[in-house]
Amino acid sequence: MFYLLYLYYADVAQDYPLLNLVQYQTVRVALAMATAMIVAVAMGSRFISYMRVKQGKGQPIRADGPVSHLSKVGTPTMGGFMILAGIAVAVLLWGDLTNPYIWIVSFVTAAFGVLGFVDDYAKVTKQTSAGLTSKQKLAAQLVVSVIAGILVVLWMTQSPTSPGLETSIAFPFFKNVLLNIGWFYVAFAAFTLVGFSNAVNLTDGLDGLAIVPVMMSAAAFGIISYLVGNFIFSEYLGVHHVPGAGELAIFCAAIIGGGVGFLWYNAPPAKIFMGDTGSLALGGALGAIAVATKHELVLGIIGGLFVVEAASVMIQVGYFKLTGKRIFLMAPIHHHFEKMGWPESTVVIRFWIVAAMLALIGLSTLKLR
Repeated sequence: MFYLLYLYYADVAQDYPLLNLVQYQTVRVALAMATAMIVAVAMGSRFISYMRVKQGKGQPIRADGPVSHLSKVGTPTMGGFMILAGIAVAVLLWGDLTNPYIWIVSFVTAAFGVLGFVDDYAKVTKQTSAGLTSKQKLAAQLVVSVIAGILVVLWMTQSPTSPGLETSIAFPFFKNVLLNIGWFYVAFAAFTLVGFSNAVNLTDGLDGLAIVPVMMSAAAFGIISYLVGNFIFSEYLGVHHVPGAGELAIFCAAIIGGGVGFLWYNAPPAKIFMGDTGSLALGGALGAIAVATKHELVLGIIGGLFVVEAASVMIQVGYFKLTGKRIFLMAPIHHHFEKMGWPESTVVIRFWIVAAMLALIGLSTLKLR
């Protein structure tokens, strides 16, 4: 909103240096981060108290989980709403609301957030760790993701350096390699969104485990968005230029700010859980940003921790169906390490370290070409 006001009153703003700063994406990135953090922190205490009253027993704890988790009984969920509120306010205030990518990513984030809220509500009201069925969630995610994929193809501004980029898959480590798959790209985009959304959701099982790697991934994609959206930088690095994608750096900054605000209350021992409201929405947002910036494959590197978590569940289920035995003591894999005797804080911090390393490796693909 402020950016649009600046454009409308550009002539007047030229006389006020501070107002003139709004035109710069880097300034709006900082302001979006600060705004989202302030909103999340400000609403935290009252929101948590309200959720504790409304939810009563809080989020149900898995009976077959680690014994240490029983101490978390009564902790409210749906804390992801705090993050989403911060993101919404920050993006509306500091984002360029004429940018199609902002609306596509916002649509995915909001839709997945609503889906997560419905799932959390079902869990709390039924007092069971199983909310919506997997088929119900998957169907809703596919509908949203297919719509988002179509919008990316239709609304993407044609790249001056890479014709057909809107329906192509770009490969890391290679400068000019594109695989144009036509409208099949919509299915690929939908797979990216659904897969990564569920991967983040599966990772959200320990205090602070999901939100910090989400912020690391958002920071990495904020840098990627800014660089691929800038013609000069994209030419220098040899990455495919996506006109307008730089504005997604504001959205990434809002994710970081909202995440920091949420972590203030989610730090061990957590006062509130993110819930599917946050994990599905944030995973979908990162997936949508990766699709918009044409870095879908790099998302698998930067968000490698989430990929491993999801893979551990698929391997566990598949192997059990085939043999009747389990590979891991418990899936997702963070519970496996808990069952091995690792304290929760040890698992979380070590997973953060892995996430940071993967984010740096993902960023290195910008130059290693």
